[in-house]
Amino acid sequence: MRRWAIAGMLYMTIVIFCFQFYNERIAKDDTSVAQAEGQDKQGMKGMENMEETNTEDHGSEESVSGEHGEEEGESDHSHGSDSTHEEGSQVNAFVVNDKENIKIFLKDKAGNPVDELKVNHEKILHLIMVDEQLQKYYHVHPERTGKGEFTISNNLPDGFYKAYVDIKPKNLAYEVEAIPFVVGNPDSSTHGHPLEIDTDFTKSVDGETVKLNISSFRANIPVQLSFELDETNLTPYLGAMGHVVILDEYGKKFLHVHPTNDDEPVFETTFEKPGVYKIWAEFKQNGKVRAFPFVIEVKE
Repeated sequence: MRRWAIAGMLYMTIVIFCFQFYNERIAKDDTSVAQAEGQDKQGMKGMENMEETNTEDHGSEESVSGEHGEEEGESDHSHGSDSTHEEGSQVNAFVVNDKENIKIFLKDKAGNPVDELKVNHEKILHLIMVDEQLQKYYHVHPERTGKGEFTISNNLPDGFYKAYVDIKPKNLAYEVEAIPFVVGNPDSSTHGHPLEIDTDFTKSVDGETVKLNISSFRANIPVQLSFELDETNLTPYLGAMGHVVILDEYGKKFLHVHPTNDDEPVFETTFEKPGVYKIWAEFKQNGKVRAFPFVIEVKE
């Protein structure tokens, strides 16, 4: 009888030990699974937050900081989407608009704000905006309102637009690209009106007259653009005797051209492809900046 009692006690001890070992092992496994699931959920939440943050950044969040653009670097007579970089553009520009403001956000490939910009012709950011028909033209300079954020009042009429954010980031490659955006509720029937090629290259705007002389209408060769105008009342605008912005008829190719010297309204550029282009020549005369439009056809 005593033997049976001892055997029974020994059996119960073994059962209890095995049960405790099993419990601890299963609990440990459950904890590992729970931790793994928690990490997965946390990772997904981080991704969602990143997307939400980007969405918010493209929207209405604002923070204020002082302007601290770098000093002006080497002067380029021509720059834009036709100029390429081996590594491609490392900066993305976003344009968001509402009834009151147009906001610009500059991000690197990791989604971080790009805030180190060189001064380029007295400004760290030039914003060019055109309507879909390339009839309306705006060259403005938004104010910095945060790291990699710029804002300007939205005074545009309803319509389809393209924006071109012209900047020179410090130590980052950048190419100007067209950024489409819509203001208000425009009539979709405004789509699709081709440019009419000019036969007369003399234009008058607000009492001032400018004549364009172009050295060649051929692609892939250096082209000189010189302008005849009243230089007695011509004064520097943004550090130069004029500015020229060029778009192809689709608004895809962008060139921002500056004078070849400090004294004359003479510009040089190259049209990489044949096609129809619109030129806006900006000059400051009698204290007022005017943009003179020209449409040309470039051939092979």
